Amino acid sequence: MAGVDLMVVTPHPDDAEFGIAGTVARLVREGKTVVYVVCTSGEKGTGDRAVKPQELAKRREQEQAAAAILGVREVVFLRYEDQGLEDSAPFRKEIVRCIRTFRPHTVATTDPYRRYIWHRDHRITGRVVLDAVFPYARDHLSYPDLLEAGLEPHKVRELLFWGTDEPNYRVDITATFALKLQALRCHESQVGGHRFAAVEEWVRERARAAAAGVDFELGEMFHREEIRW
Repeated sequence: MAGVDLMVVTPHPDDAEFGIAGTVARLVREGKTVVYVVCTSGEKGTGDRAVKPQELAKRREQEQAAAAILGVREVVFLRYEDQGLEDSAPFRKEIVRCIRTFRPHTVATTDPYRRYIWHRDHRITGRVVLDAVFPYARDHLSYPDLLEAGLEPHKVRELLFWGTDEPNYRVDITATFALKLQALRCHESQVGGHRFAAVEEWVRERARAAAAGVDFELGEMFHREEIRW
């Protein structure tokens, strides 16, 4: 299969909508192809003691229909335990499998090097994705069973990290900001009801801050690394 333009690896449902949805919608409008890989089902992300984890996991996966609003081609659910991600060979291999399957030009995920307050699943996801991209997805002697299964090595050309303390790349999402909000609204278990007004205000403030000093109104910012080898 032809490679996709962007593969987004998100720790939980809704993280990608907060971090990169405006950019995703813009790329899709430009004719680019995007896929999501969701590492956990977010079954612990609630303050409601009456909700069972299995019920919440099902609901949050359904809420990830937000990706369809943005034009995402496919969503893959890995279904690791929420708050239980580890920098492990099995997890890394799953990300390598996805990279070799979808063959993306760019991979986006959470910044593993954000300081202090940062969800552990976010730190772990970023680190595992970084290692999976380089060198494991690239080298044919890594995971020979994947090679035997027909998944050839693949060189990702670009990494984007959201939630970063060191942004060096900004994207104009002024024209797709409304779609970002529409996608976020799908995550009813997380931001629904009376909570959404405050969420919208916070997201808009961040988008304005991401566009500070440049010639557009609303943006998303990332740490970008180009891979030349």
